[in-house]
Amino acid sequence: MGYRRPATPDSLLVWQVAVDDSQRGRGLAGKMLDALFERATSTGVRYLDTTITPDNDASIRLFTSFAKRWDATLERSEFLAAAEFPEPHEPEDLFRVGPLNASAD
Repeated sequence: MGYRRPATPDSLLVWQVAVDDSQRGRGLAGKMLDALFERATSTGVRYLDTTITPDNDASIRLFTSFAKRWDATLERSEFLAAAEFPEPHEPEDLFRVGPLNASAD
């Protein structure tokens, strides 16, 4: 699931990547991201943005490998501190991948 923000039309915020437990470990999440951005880059999207909690190693690996496949830079910065959530929650870091100029290998 993603969202193209009107204020930044060259960026697509990926909100959720979900793969059924029975299908995990087969590279499907990466293939879904590649397919999504293959289409999105043809409409002017050049950046993937997402937020990830620091303890979510699987998502960090997913977006790190996406950046490598697309030969793009991955920048990680603080986004939301734990105290900014109304209920207990890990902080969220912003990951930005780009620029995305060509299809993944």
